[in-house]
Amino acid sequence: MKHRVQTSESFLIGAVLALSGGFMDAYSYLCRGEVFANAQTGNLLLLGVSLASGQWATALHYVCPIAAFVVGIALSDILRRHAAPKTQLHWRQYSLLLEILCLFCVCFISQKYNTAANSLTSLACGIQVESFRKIHGNQIATTMCIGNLRSATQNIGDYLAAKDKSALRRGLLYYAVILCFVCGAVLGNLCIGFLAERALLVCCVLLLAAFCIMFIRTVKEQKTERKSL
Repeated sequence: MKHRVQTSESFLIGAVLALSGGFMDAYSYLCRGEVFANAQTGNLLLLGVSLASGQWATALHYVCPIAAFVVGIALSDILRRHAAPKTQLHWRQYSLLLEILCLFCVCFISQKYNTAANSLTSLACGIQVESFRKIHGNQIATTMCIGNLRSATQNIGDYLAAKDKSALRRGLLYYAVILCFVCGAVLGNLCIGFLAERALLVCCVLLLAAFCIMFIRTVKEQKTERKSL
């Protein structure tokens, strides 16, 4: 029997989430004091530089988002473990709603409190990176690119070496997600120019679209299953 891909693992959901991932990183860096929402490696690097130069207040700007990102991962895991199995909403949809709530609140936080804004944004990113980890069964991140870039290049290399078409498809899938991430960053930059701190409202719309897609497709799948009984 052919394996049916879960809605949350579809390319459409992954593409929308990658757009939002790039958007959030561009927003936090360009609009909230050059702190990364997703790229915690960058925040850890900047934290080390700040500590080395004795800039303790600056270091705090990076510690808080890093900690919030970890909390977001933990919250997502709690949702997964404790969500009721037979409900209309999937636990990942609850994750999306929580992520939307966080980002909506950020839109109304003053520039005076960028540390709080970046922490909430990183919290949302942590929720997303833990809740959505696969596309078509492949481990893919929608909030960062380094792992995707490695996997894409490896799969393309496998195709060139062995002419494995499945490896080619996987490689192109990874590159497509990376492209969506970059497009999200471009979109975020454009929206900041028009909306400033409120730009994340556009990201909320993207995530709400992903939420609705999951719901609609889940209903269709349930109807299909009933017909097959």
